[in-house]
Amino acid sequence: MSLLDIRVPAVLLRIDRNPFHHGTLGAVRSLGRAGVEVHVVADSAGSPVRRSRFVRQLHPPPAPGASPADIAAVLRRVAARIGRPAVLIPMDDASAIAAGRLRADLAPAYLLPQQPGTLPERVADKAELAEVCAAAGIPHPPTLVPDSAEQAAAAVRRLGLPLIAKWSRPWLLPAGAGLRSTVVVRSAQEAVELYLRSEEAGSRLLLQEFLPPGPDRDWFFHGYADRTGQVRAGGPGRKQRAWPRGAGLTAVGLWTPNPQVRALAERLTGELGFRGIFDLDFRRCGSTGRYHLLDFNPRPGAQFRLFTDSAGLDVVRALHLDLTHRPLPDGVPLAGRAFVVENYAPLSALRPAPRGRELAWSAPDDRGPGLAMWALWGRHVAGRLLDRLRDGSAARAPHPHTPVVRQAGEPLVPAPQTGEPLVPAPQTGEPLVPAPQTGEPLVPAARDEEPAVPAARDEEFTGVAGVPAAPGAAGLSGLPDRSDDEKASSC
Repeated sequence: MSLLDIRVPAVLLRIDRNPFHHGTLGAVRSLGRAGVEVHVVADSAGSPVRRSRFVRQLHPPPAPGASPADIAAVLRRVAARIGRPAVLIPMDDASAIAAGRLRADLAPAYLLPQQPGTLPERVADKAELAEVCAAAGIPHPPTLVPDSAEQAAAAVRRLGLPLIAKWSRPWLLPAGAGLRSTVVVRSAQEAVELYLRSEEAGSRLLLQEFLPPGPDRDWFFHGYADRTGQVRAGGPGRKQRAWPRGAGLTAVGLWTPNPQVRALAERLTGELGFRGIFDLDFRRCGSTGRYHLLDFNPRPGAQFRLFTDSAGLDVVRALHLDLTHRPLPDGVPLAGRAFVVENYAPLSALRPAPRGRELAWSAPDDRGPGLAMWALWGRHVAGRLLDRLRDGSAARAPHPHTPVVRQAGEPLVPAPQTGEPLVPAPQTGEPLVPAPQTGEPLVPAARDEEPAVPAARDEEFTGVAGVPAAPGAAGLSGLPDRSDDEKASSC
């Protein structure tokens, strides 16, 4: 008998168009295996998620940039088809922010955590997060918000180079404009040029001190804050491998006890009065040992299934249980459990995992998505290579101020060094990717989150060219650590 109330369906909402979002598949499987009817409101036409046997029905999503009223209209149509109240689970920041604003309007068709409707937006906004951390005494990289081009240049002098530039509300970035949520800048001119596009970006530009990556420095915490504010399920994890190295999404994560990270997560959510699923990204400073909060995501992280305890509880199941007034079982943390995204770390997916491992796409009880992922990934790679061949893949001299860029949720890609040949990306607005130096082929970057990856090697590749570090500090590439989610740890 299922611990969950299987009379109450779940609706997963994702506005982002990334077809390779494995977190959505994780939520589908987690609830579907427990007997819950799962509906997916997302663009799944080209996604392996649609092949899962645990999906009851797929529904068309709101358009990117849809207004709250448009999102509410879509959700009401889905609710009318389901015909009974459902637990709503936002799977990206834009969805979480909309759900927070619309909670009262969507009741009683949807069950959502009770908290201030603007709180998800407040913590997802990177400028406001810096203020939240300062008020709560949570370490956060020194961050400046310039009000003019002159202040942007002055901030570079104050923070030093390289530094991180972010748009405070990356979900507002216009599609096709070539603007990216996070940029590593190496000159005052780059910072000024970014600032001058603030109006186009739709939110403020932040300039943030760069914390160099290093072994065991990148951590994340996934949790669920229940109706009383107690943090249940989830736990602290360490990013063992990322793509790109040192600043990309989690390719291999490990459930690793860390009392300091847990204490920071519980203190912050407690002071904010946050309720629901959250995903925090931390980077430990190599000189002070302090854990700095980099991102607060008010929704499940893509690797949330890493934290499945001995009772089978994860943050998604915890949400469903709590909102349907069912008790949460007391399981034992499975420290050492691993999570592997096999299209980014195929060798890690094949190695022995004595303490347990979950793959992002492949599962013995749900083989369709894994098979579909490899087929879609192969076509995606072939298409990118053909595009490059058609466009001419001859090496070109780089622009001296080409920044490191990524889309919202996309891994950080370091800027090429002057004099290094570039392989031009075929799509407008996609970053230029440094050409391989050893003759090994590259898998071209995907349109949304997927960075370029070596075609035949796994974690042992050298990666893309790194940003030169400050004196005495390591660069971004060539390091065996760390986003997430799905996230850049230095952003």
